[in-house]
Amino acid sequence: LNLDTSPIDLAVVVQTAIEGVQLSADAKNIQMVAQLSSATVLGDADRLQQVLWNLLSNSIKFTPSGGLVEISLEAIDSQAQIRVRDTGKGIRTEFLPYIFDRFHQGDSGTTKANQGLGLGLAIVRHLVELHGGTVGAESPGEGKGTTMTVRFPLVSIPQEFTPPSDVKPTTFTSLNSSTDSA
Repeated sequence: LNLDTSPIDLAVVVQTAIEGVQLSADAKNIQMVAQLSSATVLGDADRLQQVLWNLLSNSIKFTPSGGLVEISLEAIDSQAQIRVRDTGKGIRTEFLPYIFDRFHQGDSGTTKANQGLGLGLAIVRHLVELHGGTVGAESPGEGKGTTMTVRFPLVSIPQEFTPPSDVKPTTFTSLNSSTDSA
């Protein structure tokens, strides 16, 4: 997988992902609340969009009608941190260490309510790690919701220097003499 990386404001990626899943949330009467700050990372916008869409879609899928999904983005020290917290069905403690493994699902019975192959979160982890980031999951238990936390290294964008308007340009003369003594 090749990444087409450039500096990206994650707030734009997160907002676009929210807009992409809003109809699903509306259909289940799930309230989505976002608190987004600007955070610039070096990344592939399409792959980062895929990460966010997957996390938000899972939260909506596993949150009952009338629930809540909260999304936050903030810069903490040298990292951008995205949190997706829901009031959904939660994750059993014994399953948390395996949540990002391929083909693992918390509800793996033949009569499971939510269909899927168990690849979505494995893909999320892979894409996040390709961007130099980390992803983790927390849940206080079944019926108590889940929080997914993704962190990416921040990048600083050099700004063009504009001197203050009250500073006059100064001309410097070289101190080196152009004549050599032989």
